[in-house]
Amino acid sequence: MENQKGQVIVVAYPAQGHINPLLQFAKRLASKGVKTTLATTPYTIKSIYAPTVRIETISDGYNQSGFNQAPSLAAYLDSFKTVGSKTLAELILKLNASAGSPPVSCIVYDSLFPWALDVAKEFKIYGAVFLTVSASVCSMFWRVVNRGPSLLMLQETDDDRGLVNMPGLPPLAPSELPSLLSQPESETQSPYLAVILEKFSKLEENDWVFCNSFQELESELLDEMLGLWPLVMVGPMVPSAYLDQQMEGDIAYGASLWEPKADQCMKWLEEKTLKSVVYVSFGSMAEIAAKQVEEIAWGLKASGLNFLWVVKDPEEKLPDEFLESVGQAGLVVPWCNQLEVLGHRSVGCFVTHGGWNSTLEGLSLGVPMVVMPQWSDQPTNAKFVELWGVGVRVKKNEEGIVSRDEIEMCLREVMGGERSGEIKRNALKWREAAKRSVSVGGNSDDNINEFVAKLSMPKEG
Repeated sequence: MENQKGQVIVVAYPAQGHINPLLQFAKRLASKGVKTTLATTPYTIKSIYAPTVRIETISDGYNQSGFNQAPSLAAYLDSFKTVGSKTLAELILKLNASAGSPPVSCIVYDSLFPWALDVAKEFKIYGAVFLTVSASVCSMFWRVVNRGPSLLMLQETDDDRGLVNMPGLPPLAPSELPSLLSQPESETQSPYLAVILEKFSKLEENDWVFCNSFQELESELLDEMLGLWPLVMVGPMVPSAYLDQQMEGDIAYGASLWEPKADQCMKWLEEKTLKSVVYVSFGSMAEIAAKQVEEIAWGLKASGLNFLWVVKDPEEKLPDEFLESVGQAGLVVPWCNQLEVLGHRSVGCFVTHGGWNSTLEGLSLGVPMVVMPQWSDQPTNAKFVELWGVGVRVKKNEEGIVSRDEIEMCLREVMGGERSGEIKRNALKWREAAKRSVSVGGNSDDNINEFVAKLSMPKEG
């Protein structure tokens, strides 16, 4: 039965890695009887299918092709703030006027949209931010904001070894920090950093601060931060079929901005033996240099292992003779259904960029990882993959490239090296912990239930 006391609008940034967890959260709310609408851009709406959630558009100001139309990242984010605020307000009025529909009582918004909180305040409804990175990474930005705007503040905690020490976190080398903090002046990153710092400066103004992680995974940090910030763990936001199975038929996120080669991948995987395949994918936003692609290719071949590799525009990027030389041992596709692949019995290792969604998927499906971080929060996630004992991190050479020898060595380590058994056991341990968190009585599930119960109460003040 739907909760007739209100409804929730979930506002997602129009990138695959943001739509997936926010759409999954919307579906999770709908499964608990809350009328839920996902707001996304005209450019992405045709790629989303979720029968239990209403899908509506808001505009980023570039309705034809979104981000690709904008002259710069800064211009895109600025336009989204101006036009998005206006069209989100219009959507609330439209939903409130719908016959037989409860009024909108809460906006759950992507962490890249701090302006959505202003819209919630304008309508005097609840506002909740949804953080799409780990609690550990969030804590770093929170400390930067709360210790003053200068990023140099972070360096005050350096010890003699040049490591950064922060409460609740392991000592981190500068290269293990999120690139937004280690390289704040980067042109490709500074507009994102400005938005993130704005968000963390307003964190306490939200009625809820949701994080796509789970209590057991980051318990040390959460104990340290208890009472200091209003974080609520609700993850991992992975389709229910792979974890708690509370939501019938929930086998996919319901959004794909690219056409996956599902049949081809599954048919190929079916022919492989148990845990014999290395799955390689660097996410939806990573741009891998041609030289690095070449090293990955020959590292995979040298390992002698079967591999399924996601490469956009493979004709342009792969060495000419590579595919012919590997034959049936390798399959290269432009995109695939990652969860289906990770859940297949033949997959024994996940070579990943270490984006937070991919890291959570690897953990949730119990697949050991080799992490090759590129930017953003990935260097920090890679460090934690090692600390959790579920995989290894590659090392770059002096040119900043991961060599074919390094790739081969890491693959052998995870698939059959001395630590392989321990890594596989840890991967299964964290899979069970992830499953517990979203199952009935689990911490994340309880937190979502508390949110749902509060929605029926009018916002005070």
